[in-house]
Amino acid sequence: MIPFVLRRLAQGVPTLLVVVTLSFFLVRLAPGGPFDLERPLAPAAMENLRRVYGLDQPLLVQFGRYLAALARGDLGPSFSVRDLSVAELLARGLPVSATLGALALGLALALGVSLGGLAAWRRGSALDHAVTALGTLGLTVPGFVVAPLLQIAFGLTLRWLPVGGWEDGAPRNLVLPVATLALPQVAVIARLTRAGLVEAAGRPHLRTLRSLGLAPRTLALHALRGAALPVVAYLGPAAAGLLTGSVVVETVFGLPGVGRYFVDGALNRDYTLVMGTVVLIGVFVLVFNLLTDLAYALVDPRVRDQG
Repeated sequence: MIPFVLRRLAQGVPTLLVVVTLSFFLVRLAPGGPFDLERPLAPAAMENLRRVYGLDQPLLVQFGRYLAALARGDLGPSFSVRDLSVAELLARGLPVSATLGALALGLALALGVSLGGLAAWRRGSALDHAVTALGTLGLTVPGFVVAPLLQIAFGLTLRWLPVGGWEDGAPRNLVLPVATLALPQVAVIARLTRAGLVEAAGRPHLRTLRSLGLAPRTLALHALRGAALPVVAYLGPAAAGLLTGSVVVETVFGLPGVGRYFVDGALNRDYTLVMGTVVLIGVFVLVFNLLTDLAYALVDPRVRDQG
């Protein structure tokens, strides 16, 4: 397993470098700058600010300095939030995003695997068609539509839940954003589980076990192990996206997470804040993809042996 992990890490570092490089230059192609205000600053003040933050240097020099700082773990100061560094802002937002993402992922796994298993068990029935229809609905309706509908239904009409705000992670404030985040993941996991179970049920070894008279529960466990492979492969990028925040959900519900900071940084042309969120998300994607590869290798030893 050690060579397996080292090989994945060796592949991940260049990928992260490419992402950082593209993001660094693309974010600076956007019109405007971090110090462009409705009431423009005096030219001398603008020049001083650019000199203090190193924006008066050529782009290649700025990029080299950013990579050197990044190698030291320094994400730089925020241009739009005074007296706070990007690392401090992300340290505030990450617990919010991680809480929402972990709850949404757990809910999606529980519901998705259950619904997918029921649909595979009653294949061709009304229940199977209903799960398939719900899965299609969850995949096609975007979060910026689901979130306002939930706010109107449960916040404004029924007045059961608040329509936004964090309030130190109060449970009633988590219900609607977690449900919005979990809905598309439930749809994907349910479809993957159903397809995996249907495929696994037709494999020769399961037909042999069935002919030997094994109990249905034992057969279901064997089938579920085979069906878990596509679900495990999907969980890596899904977990990284959920745990680092959703731009839409955190913006609609007014949550101070990483996704909200990314939006604020983009609107304010806060280069370092945007780059900090990109680096954070990139690291999470690489880490969770590595964990997914390890889990995949544990579930299916052929992956490890072939590697």
